[in-house]
Amino acid sequence: MSVDLATVRRVAHLARIAVTDQEAERMTGELNAILGFVEQLGEVDVSGVEPMTSVTPMEMKKRTDAVTDGDKAEDVVANAPATDENFFLVPKVIE
Repeated sequence: MSVDLATVRRVAHLARIAVTDQEAERMTGELNAILGFVEQLGEVDVSGVEPMTSVTPMEMKKRTDAVTDGDKAEDVVANAPATDENFFLVPKVIE
């Protein structure tokens, strides 16, 4: 796949980027080089490679999955203008 000058101008327009003719010509070459590299990556056989999130093997730090009530009800309503037994009191808006 190759990018032409019209495609660069269209992408710049869609991205709302002001591009001069000289910059558009330079970007055409740069984008073609990037796309060529991506095509090379597509040719690499990765069938036996496990997906990874880092180049160094590591395990994610996980907390225990325990259900709690939080014990923070008083902290949650601390800044509320009106509360009753840790519930927000809201003025009636429908009559």
